Amino acid sequence: MSQHTEKSKGLTTREILKYKLEGFQEAEDFLAVEEPLQIEVNGRPLSITMRTPGDDTGLAAGFLYTEGLIKSFQDIASVHQRDEHTVNIMLEAGITIDPRLSERNFYTTSSCGVCGKSSVDAVRLQSAHDLAHHRFEVKTSTLLSLQEELIKVQENFGLTGGIHASALFRSDGSYLFHSEDVGRHNALDKLIGRSLMAGKIPLTDCILLLSGRASFELVQKASMAGITCIAAVGAPSSLAVDLAMENGQTLVGFLKNHRFNIYSGHEYVLE
Repeated sequence: MSQHTEKSKGLTTREILKYKLEGFQEAEDFLAVEEPLQIEVNGRPLSITMRTPGDDTGLAAGFLYTEGLIKSFQDIASVHQRDEHTVNIMLEAGITIDPRLSERNFYTTSSCGVCGKSSVDAVRLQSAHDLAHHRFEVKTSTLLSLQEELIKVQENFGLTGGIHASALFRSDGSYLFHSEDVGRHNALDKLIGRSLMAGKIPLTDCILLLSGRASFELVQKASMAGITCIAAVGAPSSLAVDLAMENGQTLVGFLKNHRFNIYSGHEYVLE
């Protein structure tokens, strides 16, 4: 299996030595690809993020939207992938970016969605969607089925163990689509960017499933897309819980196929 073929799917391979009780053994291991992507606006660099290649235009559009730099996809004139490491977004005439909304260093790591932010206040953006008054009920049986549904489609995680996923489901638990990346925030930006370009924002009638923990920036990005119900396989942070409660979002953590914890919006989870 060639390295080039796997890399095109966000994977690559390396020759390694495995150690077991019987001794060392040569093997080929799958790794998640991590490479830089420069996001440009009107030909000028805005941010560089380390990501897994794939759906780069969705990542760039989702990044601008969840950062509050654009209000809708109509603000974008064109999205062009100039090369494998650069996406340029041209804004419509008259649309400008307020530099105060992007107090971010030009480099962010794949593990951090808010690296370079000068303060928490700089990322506590105001969503255009009124989440607190949108009643979205979900059954416990639906939540318990989500992780298994994600595992069915998240092939790269099974091969590498190092890929995060963000997935959307309907209220009945039926799968819509998902995005994967080495970065948790990148996976969600890809998911939201795809939805934005497809004209499906706000996502008020969808459940968001996070394959890892629920951090503040992921809850914030979800709120920007109008997502009212978030379920995470891992733990939420204290700030994530506070923000979900403030926004009126349902937040579930430690989701397995037999249990979960509700941190916010318990009145919307029904047996």
